This record gives sequence, C-alpha cells and structure tokens, in this order.
Amino acid sequence: MSERIVVDPITRIEGHLRVEVIVDDNNVVTEAYTGSTLWRGLETIVKGRDPRDAGLFMQRICGVCTYSHYKAGVMAVEDALGIKPPLNAILTRTLMSNALFFHDHCVHFYQLHALDWVDVVSALSADVFKAQEEAFKYCETPYACGADHLKSVQDRVRKFVEKGNLGPFANAYYGHPTYRFTPEQNLIGLSHYLECLRIQRTAAELMAVFGAKQPHPQSLVVGGITSVMDILSPARLGEYLTKFKEVADFVNRAYYSDIVMAARAYGNEPSVTNDVGTPNLWTHQEFQYSKNDFLFGSGIILNGDLSKVYDLDESKITEEATHAWYKNDAALHPYEGEQEPNYTGFKTEKTINAQGEMVDTKIFDTKGKYSWIKAPRYDGKPLQVGPLANIVVNYAKGNKFVVPIVDQFLKDAGLPVEAVLSTLGRAACRMLEVKAIATHGLMAFNNLVENIKSGDTETCAKYKIDHKKEYKGRYIGNVPRGTLSHWCRIEKGVIKNWQAVVPSTWNASPKDKDGKMGSYEACLIGLKIADLKQPLEIIRKIHSYDPCIACAVHVMDTKGNELGAYKVNPNI
Repeated sequence: MSERIVVDPITRIEGHLRVEVIVDDNNVVTEAYTGSTLWRGLETIVKGRDPRDAGLFMQRICGVCTYSHYKAGVMAVEDALGIKPPLNAILTRTLMSNALFFHDHCVHFYQLHALDWVDVVSALSADVFKAQEEAFKYCETPYACGADHLKSVQDRVRKFVEKGNLGPFANAYYGHPTYRFTPEQNLIGLSHYLECLRIQRTAAELMAVFGAKQPHPQSLVVGGITSVMDILSPARLGEYLTKFKEVADFVNRAYYSDIVMAARAYGNEPSVTNDVGTPNLWTHQEFQYSKNDFLFGSGIILNGDLSKVYDLDESKITEEATHAWYKNDAALHPYEGEQEPNYTGFKTEKTINAQGEMVDTKIFDTKGKYSWIKAPRYDGKPLQVGPLANIVVNYAKGNKFVVPIVDQFLKDAGLPVEAVLSTLGRAACRMLEVKAIATHGLMAFNNLVENIKSGDTETCAKYKIDHKKEYKGRYIGNVPRGTLSHWCRIEKGVIKNWQAVVPSTWNASPKDKDGKMGSYEACLIGLKIADLKQPLEIIRKIHSYDPCIACAVHVMDTKGNELGAYKVNPNI
C-alpha cells in the first residue's frame, strides 16, 4: 500500500518549498512533487518603471544572492540599449562575483547542507587526537584541526547538549542510518562549520570593498560602476587581495578537504549516488577576466552524453504554467512571458498522522496546479542548471581552468568522473566551482591593476534612452545556483515587460503539460527512504541544489509607517 510523505517546509534553504512523495511498500519513491508556496511578484512591481532602476528592484528577489539579480537587472538593460561597459567596470563586476561565490558556496555547504552529512552528536564522542590524525589524510596542512582546537569545539557544542538544546544544530536526524562519517570525521566537519561563521564575514567584507555593502551592494549602474575611488586606491585594492587570499585559504584547506572526505565516506551510499535528476545540463559563460576571455564557458549537454556539448539557441527557451498558479498555461518565450496569478489552492484528504490518527490534510492538487514556479523548457526538454552543470559542461569542453582541478579531485576522492552525476556530485561540483575561483579568480584583479596602470580609468559608458524607440534585451549568465536569465522589453522609456528565469525555476519546476519533471522531482524517483518519519534522504537531495525559492526581501519601518503598496491580485 502506498503512502504520501509531506515535507513542508524544507528548512535550511532560501524561501518556501514543499515536497510531497508517494512511496511503495518498500519505502521507495514512485512519484514526487515539489512546489513553491510563495509568490515572488517582482516582475509585476517593476513594470512601468525607469529601466535604470531595474537592477535595484531585481536584487530584492533574494536576500542572499542579491548581487546576482542586481547585475542581471543592470546587464539586461545594457543589452537592450546596446551598451558596452568599459573594461574596468567589467573586471570590477567579476571581482564582486568572486566574493559572492565565495560567500554563497561556503555558507551553503556548512550552514545549510553540512548537517545532511555531519552527525553533530556523534562528533562529541570523537577522540580528538585520532581526529587530528584523520585530518592529515585529506590535507597536508589541515585547517583548524589541531587536537586542542578540536577539544574546544567539542566543549562548546557539549554545553548546548547539556542544556537540552542543540541551538543552531537542533532538529536534525542525528543517528540516521545513512550517515557515513566516523565520530572523528564528524568532529572535523563540525570544526569547519564553526570556522565558516567567521569566514563568511570576511567574504561579505570582500564584496563590500567594491560594492559598498553586502547584501545589496550599491555600486552597479547601467553603463558601468560607481566605485571609482575604490579601484584607484592602492589601499582598497590591497584590502581586496588580502581578504580574497584569506577566504581562498579556507576553500583550499577546509572546504576542498571536507568534500574529499565526504566523497570517500559516501561513495557507496545509495541515497546520494546514481541520481543525476535531469541529465540535460546547461551553463553559461561567466567570470570575464580580460577583454574577451571567461573563466567558465557556455554549453548544453543532453541525456548525460559528455561526448557532445551543444551551443545555446535562445529561441528554444520557453516557460509554461500547466501546473503553476498562473492564468496562461501556454509555453511562452520569456520576452513574451506573463505572470497573472491564478491560485487554486490545495486539496483536502484524510491521512494518518505520526500519532496514527486519521486527520484532514492539505495536499497538492497534483492533477491541477501546485506551485508558484513555472516550467521552463529548452526545445521542450527540462534542463538542470547549477555547479554540477557548470563543472561537467566545462570539463567536457576541456576547459583549461577546470580539467586539472576536477582530475585532481577525482584522484583524491578515488571516484570515476561518472560519480559526479549525483547528489554527492552536486556537493562536489559546488566546491570545485569555488576552488576554480580561488585558484584563478585573481586574473581579473591583476588585469584590472594593469589596465589602470596603463592610464585607463574609465568606469562608465555614455548612453541615452530614446523614448520613441522600443528595446528588448536580456542577461544570461552563471550565478551561484546556476544559469540565470533576465529578459526585458522597454517602451516609451519605461519597462513594459520583465521576466526572471532563475536557476531554481529550472531545477524546481513542476511537471509540464507532457508530464516531464524538473530535476528536483526527477532525482527523488527511485529513492529508498530508511525511516519515513525521518526523511533525511529527501532533504539531502533537495539541499544539494541549494534552493532559492521566492525568498524576496521585505522592508519595514520600525515606526509603522507605510512605505509603499502594490496590488498584485493573487486571487486568494
């Protein structure tokens, strides 16, 4: 007899996500549905506004990856108006991207994803001297893994346990049968979890060097950047260099080593292997470090075939809403996209709760609409985006910055390249992406310094908006969670239409009209759950994508004054 398992909300993500799965008598997932339960709505808010303000509005899509949408909003307008920013502006934007990826990926693995792999309670029973010795298996100079330091980590966390409250480590499934680390390995991961709390502050300061602050940097404008005095200041340049090296050191000696440790420990764990989700992978070029060169390249892999990488045909991108809470179900190109809400709610069914009682339960209307996320498709196919897609596509293309790093990791981890196409692989590729930045990210810095030394101090291009003309343009690039695109149309000097097709829209998409699943849903099919009351396997898989689901930033006045009002007609 089948059972329905509901996980709502998925915690330790950005935003609001619900997962429902159907399992058979052997606890194997046979059907899966993922849906966002909050509407974003910023595409509606930005209509009728000056396109030069779009970036500032779009960065409010997310409270974490604010720079991603800020840059996308600015560059979509630049593309529409035919503006080419000066090289200094391009390189400075890349330096800010370095900071964003450092911050995002480190925080994701340690603060959001680590407890899916690390059993904190187990770490309290570790032998600190054995843990110190264990750390040398993964790094010649381990980070924060001396016996004295590990003992202090144990003592700090033990105080939480003795109080009967694990604090930030509460509500995890400690002791779950799919955990694979030894107590000593768990202690190493716990030490780095705590160290990351300090490192993320440095990464945020790294963004603020040229962005003024983090989150919500302020230095990008249509045409270029405004942080002129900063890029001309040797002190500010030196500050960036110092902070970059500090975070890169953590990436190289802690993050890399922990993923190697995880790969060796979890390489034979069925719940994190052989589950690529959608085998169609897409990434786009990003991290421009010179006039014409990028750290990562573009491409599409279809059906997991690494022997062929295809070029993107933008005309084949569509979004449809057969199972999304919008009125128009048609497959529309983003330039023509619509987002008029049509909220139809949940169904009510009798189910058995954890206490064995029959209760009324709200569940997805899986034959109707069940998510605020649309279904993007490429030539009718679902695509997976994110670090896995970026690293695999660039590896398949022979990218000179990616291949050596991947080969070294596979050697250190003792895994074949095919193992990357999995939940474990997504965690590994996220690290490898930031490892590539730690290794090569200063190319843009050095080129910026050399360009300024040559006498070029230009930071913004001149332009004008003709109110009699119609414009359309887009940004497509790779951000921490994958390929992001913003599409805009401008008429009479204001925004007529705006569509943001974000990475989590691709990965978390509901089924389309033909029943094809997005990557979240696809990766859950066939999953065996050890304990239906502790579905760690589901959470671990979903977390591996680093979901960002309509976590739009909210602003309030502490004195209760109304700052603005928007009528969006959600039909509730």
